[in-house]
Amino acid sequence: MLYYLFEYLDKTLDVPGTGVFQYITFRSALAIIMSLLLSTIYGKRVIGFLRRQQIGETVRELGLEGQTQKAGTPTMGGVIIIFSTLIPVFLLAKLNNIYVILLIVSMLWMGLIGFLDDYIKVFKKDKEGLKGIFKVIGQVGLGVIVGATLYFHPGVTVRKDTQTAKIVVNAAQNTINPVSLQEKSTATTIPFFKNNEFDYAELLAWTGDGYENWAWLVFIPIVIFIITAVSNGANLTDGIDGLAAGTSAISVIALGVFTFVSGNIMFSNYLNIMFIPNSGEMTVFIAAFVGALVGFLWYNSYPAAVFMGDTGSLTIGGVIAVLAIAVRKEMLIPVICGIFLAENLSVVLQVAYFKYTKKKYGEGRRIFLMSPLHHHYQKKGYHESKIVTRFWIVGILLAIVSIVTLKLR
Repeated sequence: MLYYLFEYLDKTLDVPGTGVFQYITFRSALAIIMSLLLSTIYGKRVIGFLRRQQIGETVRELGLEGQTQKAGTPTMGGVIIIFSTLIPVFLLAKLNNIYVILLIVSMLWMGLIGFLDDYIKVFKKDKEGLKGIFKVIGQVGLGVIVGATLYFHPGVTVRKDTQTAKIVVNAAQNTINPVSLQEKSTATTIPFFKNNEFDYAELLAWTGDGYENWAWLVFIPIVIFIITAVSNGANLTDGIDGLAAGTSAISVIALGVFTFVSGNIMFSNYLNIMFIPNSGEMTVFIAAFVGALVGFLWYNSYPAAVFMGDTGSLTIGGVIAVLAIAVRKEMLIPVICGIFLAENLSVVLQVAYFKYTKKKYGEGRRIFLMSPLHHHYQKKGYHESKIVTRFWIVGILLAIVSIVTLKLR
């Protein structure tokens, strides 16, 4: 909203200095500062409200050190992340940008699913929370919305011509229309390879001529799978103080780099990567999101004064998945979200191996002392602060590797 006010002051009234709001970098800087202040200053009030309402965490006895002290800690703290992100976005972003709209919808959608889950756990005294089938339906529903929007919306395009510098010069000379060089596409990026664009439509090439028209049959299910997997991965990672918020902030910063360069015609040309028109506006959302996550860490770091609950973890995973898909970097998710992947795999492997050995030997055996993976290290006697710090370090290394793929091909 402030963006449109300052745009009016600049273009209509010609007020000096107001034109700075046209720059994504300036608005992103304001967004991260605003969200950081909101989450730290007003976060304390939210925690106080949650405590007065006795909205506390019910901790299952898992035999972990310090676990009993966490019982009753306020939960549903994910609302701090949500409002601290959305307020700066509404004030500073272009609200008619389809990518920004999609991210806002994703945050509210997953936040609602997580809120319902936490509400059932706290107020209905049901430790299982929202039934798994309803969570999956919600995740699939968001996947359909995101996939259909990215496929069918006319504002979602990629650069048709690979010679961006030529485009800029010719457009400046009015010899071509730069919009005409953009096209609808289901292309994505394959990391670590030259000429690294892969079009999902190619999976239907065997069907014959016109297969491109049916690419949505492949694209939308892939989007559903990614959103479901990443949101569940974030949910599993939220097990000890500061782990999910910290690792998520690192992943989002890496995605912010990709978003900024992919949405900038000159940077995308220099790096020889896919140019995605209008996607740079997501940088403002990302900046606000990072500020909210870091501000939340102020209260969520050990010993946590508040837990994000599924309200936060499902929201974080859903938004990260949508960001990666929108900027055509979903194949980098195993690297960018390597911590989420490890947590997910540890659970899958543990359950599968336990069932296999129980069927074969009559008794279930385990690969890890406990899953998800962070509980395995707790069982080994590591303090959770040490576990979180080391997971953050691994997350930073993975983020650096993912950013390096811009040139390492």
